[in-house]
Amino acid sequence: MAFASVSTSISDANAASSGCGGASWYALTSRTASGERMNPTKLTAAHRSLRFGTKLRVTNARNGKSVIVRVNDRGPFIRGRVLDLSKAAASNIGMIRSGHAKICYEIINS
Repeated sequence: MAFASVSTSISDANAASSGCGGASWYALTSRTASGERMNPTKLTAAHRSLRFGTKLRVTNARNGKSVIVRVNDRGPFIRGRVLDLSKAAASNIGMIRSGHAKICYEIINS
């Protein structure tokens, strides 16, 4: 029974190797789920299930700008959003002013 649970988690992580949806940004300085301090000047992101340290290419669907980020936190916890980005990452893809954007992401390493 426990084996089936582990198998499901691995399948879910593999299914999330790329995706599209909403993203928002945040600039807190609290601790992340990985234990490190959130630094708004670093290119980082929060994802619900990808392994900490996974690098993603995130592309703003509206303007085509991309940035490479490292997953170091969990979230977002708002329906329809797939990533929360650091302020620096959001700035790189031109979504600071709006606060959110439609993005697509792909794993570039895991």
